[in-house]
Amino acid sequence: MAGLFCERALAAAPDFKQARAEAEKILADLVHIDTTNPPGNETKAAESIRDLLAKEGITSQIFESAPSRGTLVARLKGNGSKRPLLLLGHLDTVGIERDKWTVDPFAALIQDGYLYGRGASDDKGMDAANIEVFLLLHRLKVPLQRDVILMAEAGEEGTSQYGVDFMVEKHWDAIDCEYALNEGGETDVVDGKVVSVGVATTEKVPRGLRLVARGSSGHGSMPRLDNPVVHLAAAVAKVGAWLPPMRLNDTTRNYFQKLATISSADDARLYTHLDDPKTQQALRETHIRQSSMLRTSISPTIIKGGFRENVIPADAEATLDVRALPDEDMPAFIGTLKKLIDDPAVEVLPLEGGQARPVTPPSRLDTELFKALETAQKRRFPTAITLPIMVTGATDSAQLRAKGVQAYGLSLPATEEDTHRVHGNDERLRLEGLEPFVAMVYDTVVQVAGTGAAGR
Repeated sequence: MAGLFCERALAAAPDFKQARAEAEKILADLVHIDTTNPPGNETKAAESIRDLLAKEGITSQIFESAPSRGTLVARLKGNGSKRPLLLLGHLDTVGIERDKWTVDPFAALIQDGYLYGRGASDDKGMDAANIEVFLLLHRLKVPLQRDVILMAEAGEEGTSQYGVDFMVEKHWDAIDCEYALNEGGETDVVDGKVVSVGVATTEKVPRGLRLVARGSSGHGSMPRLDNPVVHLAAAVAKVGAWLPPMRLNDTTRNYFQKLATISSADDARLYTHLDDPKTQQALRETHIRQSSMLRTSISPTIIKGGFRENVIPADAEATLDVRALPDEDMPAFIGTLKKLIDDPAVEVLPLEGGQARPVTPPSRLDTELFKALETAQKRRFPTAITLPIMVTGATDSAQLRAKGVQAYGLSLPATEEDTHRVHGNDERLRLEGLEPFVAMVYDTVVQVAGTGAAGR
């Protein structure tokens, strides 16, 4: 594949240093726009992208699923000999705890090589890279055999009915594609170097649950055996201590095998002895991301109960963030939880209004796009390896895979500390990684969608 890649006629070579500078500005402009979801207000960001593209002579369309909930779609036409490739990112962000930020979350402050701001990593950095690649393809008039579609969507952060669900159900013709590149990967930086480019081929499925304890209300001065708070606390403690059984799939098996080859001796032993209970405990303590890949995970996240110090409430409730393996039998899993809790006063119920992303087969490892990603990775991150990964969170690739799309998740280079800030305080993006990442995505797109090869 690499030989074929080099033998093709070269397209005009992009100036990736200049592309980085432009992508930084695009990112800063997007971070300045508050698209906290709720309420979202993604149309404001979509309009800024529309205006940027219009200056280049590129037409686009904004699809609003509700007032101010806009998704932008633009298209570069190919010769139609192959089906389109979609470049996808989302415009909405999670909320903020402003008093816990050390910088203005919407100022896009650049400091010590990082751009700080809500959405910098999730997912406006991906949007900026996609837009920059899209502009390069247009400006350099790269001949295409596939249409390349740019989509900057609303509603990914827990309200997909405003974004990908709306587009799939109502406007599939605007984004119908064979391949998609989206968020969800893990490009890991260790000691200043990229050591692996994780390409997401599948993901866990959000299946939130509630624990509801019921009893008798009464005066707090007279303790009751049926106090719902006590029953709920005991149930949460059992669930929090439980380790569901480990189960690997093709993606995670391949991931751990390859990860062991670039890890320290101690970590390599963990990744090659996953069946050992001591290994599983060690991963749970020190490698929580890898631990979550092994099993359906449960994190108690919200506890509600009571309204006055001196009143025993009639009920209390806990929310469990359950991220299920793709093949998890949820009715059986809930049955196991009920046996574990072993308390008739506590019910295990589905989360009301929970997001129901579809369960889909993983994207394949033998496709033209995955092979192109491997080739581009070797070129732009030569000290790294490509790892297929299962995302422990969730992305809108699930809805695309349900339509038969081979969708793959990427991420800009990040340290472990950077990754921990996603959805957290002082979210940031490592600007040094923008140039090689844009180059890698550009190389990949030209190899898969172009009639020639990427510029050097």
